[in-house]
Order: sequence, then C-alpha cells, then structure tokens
Amino acid sequence: MNSERKRVSVEEKELDDQKVEDTNPIEAQSEEAAMENMDSEENLEQETGSESAGETENKKEKRKPFLGKEKKEKTNKLQEKVDELEDKVKRQMAEFDNFRKRSEKEKSAMFETGAKSVIEKILPVVDNFERGLAGLSEEDLKQPFAEGMNMVYKQLIAELEKIEVKPIEAVGCEFNPELHNAVMQVESEEYESGIIAQELQKGYTYRESVVRHSMVAVTV
Repeated sequence: MNSERKRVSVEEKELDDQKVEDTNPIEAQSEEAAMENMDSEENLEQETGSESAGETENKKEKRKPFLGKEKKEKTNKLQEKVDELEDKVKRQMAEFDNFRKRSEKEKSAMFETGAKSVIEKILPVVDNFERGLAGLSEEDLKQPFAEGMNMVYKQLIAELEKIEVKPIEAVGCEFNPELHNAVMQVESEEYESGIIAQELQKGYTYRESVVRHSMVAVTV
C-alpha cells in the first residue's frame, strides 16, 4: 500500500510539473504580447503627439499673417482717428481765431462809436468858445476873463488833437460831399465855381472818420 501511494504521488507530481511546463510558455507569450502592445501604444502616442505638434506649428504659421494683417488694420484705424482729431482741433482753432478777430473788430467799432458820440457832445462847447471869443474886441481879449476863456479853449483844442480829432478844411477847398454839407450857394469873384467861399459851421473828423460835416456856402 505504501509503495502504491508513493507511486501515485510521484505520478501526480510529474503531472503537476508537466502542467507547469505547459503553462509557462503560454504565460511567456502573453507577457511578450502585452509588452509589444505597450510598445505599439507608446509609438502611436509619440506619432500622435508629433502630428499634433506639427499641426499646432502649422496653425501658428498660418495665423501669423492674419495677426499681422489685423495689427495693421488696427494701426490704420488708430491713425485715421488721430488725423480726424487733429483736423477737428485745427478747425476749432481757426474758428476761435476768427471769433477773436471778429470780437476785436466789434469791440473797436463799439469804442469808435462811443468816442464819436462823446466828441459830438463836446463840439457844441467848442463852437460856443469860438463864437464868444470871435465877438470880443482886441481890447476885450486883453482882459483877464477873456484871456482865461482863450486859455481854456486852446487847452480843449489841444486835448482833442491828442485823440486825433481834427477840423475839416473848408474855405478855399473844392466842395466834397463826403466832408462838406452845402447849405447855400453864393457868387464870388475870389473863388471859382464849386469852391467853398464861406464856412458856416466847422466840421471835424475822428481818426479819418467824419464826426460832423462842415456847413458851407459854395460858389456858383
């Protein structure tokens, strides 16, 4: 019995060894296949990665001209905006300069009008001084009162001349409707026709502008 059991045990061991031997080649083949699959997957990943990198580079290369064009368009739009603003500033400066000149001209015209108005009110005073002095005799002019009047008159005329108020020449000059106002005609052996023979009221100009026309008598 013991010998049979030993024989059976030996046979079972041999069978187990044979199974192990038969199984090892299969496992080895499976491991080799798995390794090959892993290598293939790695190669595929590398190839895929290379293709993706290549595609990315190609996209970048294609995008470069587009980016340059887009940048150029933005620069052109910015320059157009700058030119538009410069033109607007120039127009506003020109308008302001015209407004300044117009304001100065209007201001000067207002000053001239105001000055002429004041001068017109002073001229009757001058007329009264001249009439008063003209009515005095030589002896009366030597009196202190007449001398005082004459001094005030001369001072008034001097101040008017300083502000460019000047009398208009009349007697002996040719009649000029822009300066003279003919109120009568007279015959004269001394003057030719059209020449002023008599001045009835003195006229004045202020800075080449007539403040008051001379009232005159013209030779027929």
